[in-house]
Amino acid sequence: MTEPAAKPDSAKAQLNPQDRAHFRFHLAHVHLSSVFGDDWFALKAEAFARFFGTPVFLIAQTIIVAIWILANVLGLTKFDIYPFILLNLAFSLQAAYAAPLILLAQTRQADRDKVHADADALHREALAQASELRQEAVAQHTQQLIELLKQNTQLTEITQQLSQRIEALTLEMHGKVLQNQAKPAGN
Repeated sequence: MTEPAAKPDSAKAQLNPQDRAHFRFHLAHVHLSSVFGDDWFALKAEAFARFFGTPVFLIAQTIIVAIWILANVLGLTKFDIYPFILLNLAFSLQAAYAAPLILLAQTRQADRDKVHADADALHREALAQASELRQEAVAQHTQQLIELLKQNTQLTEITQQLSQRIEALTLEMHGKVLQNQAKPAGN
């Protein structure tokens, strides 16, 4: 069974750029090794411990135990007759190895979960900071828009005043021209 850390490279190639950006927070923790190491034994022990909880293991073990008991009860073989001491010994041996292997797998998973939780926390902090920066930029742009609207209003008022002044001057000039034309040429 392969380590989940080996999968993100192939999985990242299939993700879009936004999803890949999330993994940048996990890259800082890739170098970390497990408390129990990442050697062949640790990886195989974890894979074996994980196999203990699968339906395949439970069904296979049930079938083997049923065949064992039936073979000895029906007299097909006599290597472990009732009370099945050898079967009890096999279960004890299995439990003696299963418990530490399961604890090993749980500890390694807890280490990975902690690293992923730390990376996710960094990601949330980065998102919060980016959100704050966007809010500040929006507030600044809003303030600039308000200032531009005020300037536009002032320019509109000045334009209106100048238009009224031009109209008044035009009427005044028109009146003077009419007065000059109404006076006789000899005066």
